[in-house]
Amino acid sequence: MWLTFLGKNTTGNQSPTLYLSDRGTYVCQGWKTDTPGQIEIPHRLLEFLKPGTCLGTLLEDTGHGTFVLSGAPVTDLEALAQMATPDHEMSIEVPLGQEIRPDAVASR
Repeated sequence: MWLTFLGKNTTGNQSPTLYLSDRGTYVCQGWKTDTPGQIEIPHRLLEFLKPGTCLGTLLEDTGHGTFVLSGAPVTDLEALAQMATPDHEMSIEVPLGQEIRPDAVASR
């Protein structure tokens, strides 16, 4: 799987990152939780989504500036080689959803 870097929210040694895959999915790198296939990301990471799209998974607001979300853990060696993932983080693959709002701009 080949990844296109979209953006990151870096503070200290924390590096939540958003990628677009060549499969037409999003790959989100975030903080590990106690649940397999689940990560936590800062709200601000969503600013890097392609216009008119959204993460095609349920986002649970933690109430302290982050979301918890689930997806398929990234195990593809080619994809993992393109990312610098600290031990306290992991990456998941989630569907690329389309925004359904009157003011949403379709992706091009």
